[in-house]
Amino acid sequence: MSERIRVGITQGDVNGIGYEVILKTFEDPTMFEFCIPVVYGSPKVMTYHRKAIESPTNFTVVDSAGDAQPDRLNLVNCNPEDVKVDFGIPTQESGSAAYQALECAVKEYRQGKIDVLVTAPINKKTIHSDAFHFPGHTEYIEAQLGEGNHALMILMNNSMRVALATVHEPISKVASLLSKDLIKEKLRILYKTLKSDFGIEIPRIAVLALNPHASDDGLIGKEESEIIKPAIDDMVADNIQCFGPFSADGFFGSGDYRKFDAILAMYHDQGLIPLKALDMECGVNYTAGLPVVRTSPDHGTAYDIAGKGVASAESMRQAIFAAIDILRCRRNEKEIHANPLGKLYFDRRDDSDKLKNLDQGKE
Repeated sequence: MSERIRVGITQGDVNGIGYEVILKTFEDPTMFEFCIPVVYGSPKVMTYHRKAIESPTNFTVVDSAGDAQPDRLNLVNCNPEDVKVDFGIPTQESGSAAYQALECAVKEYRQGKIDVLVTAPINKKTIHSDAFHFPGHTEYIEAQLGEGNHALMILMNNSMRVALATVHEPISKVASLLSKDLIKEKLRILYKTLKSDFGIEIPRIAVLALNPHASDDGLIGKEESEIIKPAIDDMVADNIQCFGPFSADGFFGSGDYRKFDAILAMYHDQGLIPLKALDMECGVNYTAGLPVVRTSPDHGTAYDIAGKGVASAESMRQAIFAAIDILRCRRNEKEIHANPLGKLYFDRRDDSDKLKNLDQGKE
């Protein structure tokens, strides 16, 4: 059996379904064959949720992920004070507890105690504070662990991978935020991600238009002709297979999304509504483009069903599997390229048929 990956899992909003989907995920003992899970949260809150949904999953409290035990659900206590749980109610206390867990997980990732990060859902409003002044997890992870790299949000399921040119932005601002350079940057990150994180040798990427009917040759807007199409042409000139811009309704309605390895949407709902409509239960949010592998379930806190024991754990399970697969794919690629051959050539100046090494004699 290959080495089991240490998966750090943040508790998310304690008044939502985060703990429920974590506990349900590890009711299946075969999950421990793939990873050593470490939850960042509160033992008391975990126990409270466990009793509320009558989960059989046991857990072990450890001081840090470095002490995590295999074949057990481990928990690192990140909340120094007792946290009150009010199922279905967003509170500042639950937001603060979510941030403390996230901060602890990020710290232990930097220390090399966990290999990948999986985040349970947060409430973006209650977690907001002087310490967390970001629109969401993606922007926070980029700032804390990006090492100067830019993040790309990718939502994926069994049907498609959708990347976003703009993320948590008001619709009124999307057009003004789009630029040729922005789209080219997102396409480069997406292309590299498909190769290194998913093992796709020659990725095919579809690019969606911003305006209805892809602007009908400029009748509805200029973004397609002045920004999106020129960006695609530049990428094609760099030997990156990009196609479009496609009108979103016809692209998804006709099933053309099946012909591509990934899709770049111009804004959040343009790409995520069809993805979630087709298969929301297995959706995974992946923060691509960064040194850290971070995934999360493709759903929110689900306050309306919190504490009722009816939440599906499938998205959390798929988020954990995705993080493990991506890390292994990165490790495999690194190993493959660890000792590349030097460049070889025939020396036409002599009669030898032997290949010469261009790197010989170089210091």
